[in-house]
Amino acid sequence: MRLAGIEAGGTKFICVMGDETGKIIDRAEFPTQTPEVTLAQVIAFMAEHHAQGKLDAIGVGCFGPIDPLRGSKTYGYITSTPKMAWQNCDIVGQLQAAFPAVSIGFDTDVNVALLGEMRWGHAVGLTDAIYLTVGTGIGGGVLVNGQLLHGVMHSEMGHVLLPHDLVRDPFVGCCPYHHDCLEGLASGPALKARWKVDSAMQLPEHHPAWALEAEYLAAAMMNYLLCFSPQKIILGGGVMKQRHLLDLIHQKTRQLMNGYLKSANMESLERTIVLAKLDQNAGALGSLAFAAQCVHE
Repeated sequence: MRLAGIEAGGTKFICVMGDETGKIIDRAEFPTQTPEVTLAQVIAFMAEHHAQGKLDAIGVGCFGPIDPLRGSKTYGYITSTPKMAWQNCDIVGQLQAAFPAVSIGFDTDVNVALLGEMRWGHAVGLTDAIYLTVGTGIGGGVLVNGQLLHGVMHSEMGHVLLPHDLVRDPFVGCCPYHHDCLEGLASGPALKARWKVDSAMQLPEHHPAWALEAEYLAAAMMNYLLCFSPQKIILGGGVMKQRHLLDLIHQKTRQLMNGYLKSANMESLERTIVLAKLDQNAGALGSLAFAAQCVHE
């Protein structure tokens, strides 16, 4: 099969051409600018390959919030995103107009990354798992009983509210909707704004930023473990490139759990909360897995 995948992120779009085995034959990245500029670049890249041989399907994993429910009036749209230029952008409609005979799948970037980990990564063979990306934004995809979780839209795990001690951490949060949510307190932009740096990568390993970051992420881990009882929580995204952060998350999650729930998963958090096996390629490979799934639907 000739497949195309799009990982549509808040910072950049990654486009890949490949097949159902996960083999990538070409790849391109475009900064997330306006829809007019970025989608034109995406369509041009795919059109070049489509001209060489018909694409069978396109899988799109997109930043959100989005409408992933087929049959909805706004299916295929980005909806109430804080990125104002992308609000009410009809992603699927524009792709379908460019490639009218090609099947297109559309879901959240984190659900699609989870598909990649289900096919080639740490979620192979699991029935219940979570993929959480910690980067420009924070979002999560959930696998329950072997199926990706969708409700009236999709999960928004980055917007759970957290305890926030304003004396210890006077930063008000960068989410324009909630402030004290996980994304508002622990995303890459939150790290930059709180500590006044151009990039979180500038913060050294023993900077107090990381202990605070781990506390916020550990609070989320506890909530997810208690609500979904996953076999694994898989962490990806640019912030998680700080490898020392994972050990801190394990320590602080264990402290918060305080011996509650006696199970193998609770006692071996190092095997339960893990970094994405596919690393920064989870979304791109997942988009190919998603495209392959669309061919067979």
